[in-house]
Amino acid sequence: MALLKRGLSGEPVKILQAKLGVAADGQFGPGTEEALKAYQKEHGLSADGIAGPDTFAALGLPELILLTQGSKGETVKKLQTALGLTADGAFGPATAKAVEAFQAKNALEADGMAGPVTLSKMDVFASLVTSDAVAKSQAGTVSADGKTAEASVAGAPKKSIWQSITELFS
Repeated sequence: MALLKRGLSGEPVKILQAKLGVAADGQFGPGTEEALKAYQKEHGLSADGIAGPDTFAALGLPELILLTQGSKGETVKKLQTALGLTADGAFGPATAKAVEAFQAKNALEADGMAGPVTLSKMDVFASLVTSDAVAKSQAGTVSADGKTAEASVAGAPKKSIWQSITELFS
């Protein structure tokens, strides 16, 4: 399941930290956790200090959304509704199969995971997952302010946000 929580590090954490207004060092520590809990509480989300799809949507960070088996919440319900499924908010095998079918029908990689590219093809996510969000998710290394930046080491391969996110959870 695509979650950012204490102990994780990397580009997705930097993006989250910048949005929360804390030092964007890429290390999800106690300061990030406390800022996240405060944001979640203020916005009617489960104040658990773990950033998942619903938190990313509320923060306006659709480029970090990755819905996979095990994901839960309102964003999963929206996905299930868009796919014509019973919207129970729990991403299970039936949702994964429906996502694969949707992806195949729309000439996308049929991996059964719903990230920015897949979500951008669904009307219900049109206002959240814009072409800009898709571009951010597929761009080279992204800085904390959301702009594309050069790799920090000359000759180092650039990774998209999507690659960074999927590496965290594989």
